[in-house]
Amino acid sequence: MAETRLFVIRHGNTFGPGDVPVRVGARTDIALVESGRIQARSLGLYFKQQGVSPDWVVSGELQRAQETARLMCEAGEFNAKLETTSAFNEIDYGPDEAKPEEEVVARVGQDAIDSWNSDAVVPPGWNVSPEELIANWREFAVKVIRERPGQVIMVVTSNGIARFAPHLTGDFERFKNSFDIKLKTGAFGEFVHDGSAWTARLWNVRPA
Repeated sequence: MAETRLFVIRHGNTFGPGDVPVRVGARTDIALVESGRIQARSLGLYFKQQGVSPDWVVSGELQRAQETARLMCEAGEFNAKLETTSAFNEIDYGPDEAKPEEEVVARVGQDAIDSWNSDAVVPPGWNVSPEELIANWREFAVKVIRERPGQVIMVVTSNGIARFAPHLTGDFERFKNSFDIKLKTGAFGEFVHDGSAWTARLWNVRPA
């Protein structure tokens, strides 16, 4: 049986030169900026050049994810079915939603942010259930293997959601000791299923 390939893709940039980046969570629905649209098209061109064409593309419902998925598919000339789901939207940053990073650090402390970036430990006050996010990924993966074995699946999501995808490997500790769990904007990771288990093949690859 051919291996099943799952690509986890983070949406493109939502801030441009001169903008003050803020914590963009589930309650902040903004579009891509021009550099983000370029990143989305670059993803499509990269996959096309690699001979990778998705059978199914799923994105979060927020416009930054949908726009990334649409532009990627257009640039790659993909004919895959495109669906959306709230499961891949973004986490809720609670009182830190739409706040600049210096204000977030002032509230929770740099150690809390470092733990979030290295180990996916949720800072105090954020409305996040790691157990629920992990369960969502596992449920999705089961559906993929049951309904689309041997196919190429692409999920366009956010930074907060994507970092829990490596739990599919069954060894998150090993994964985070090998990779930076935070996906860059316009970057992707790849997981493959050989019929018995998921393994990580690539992570944090951002096409030029």
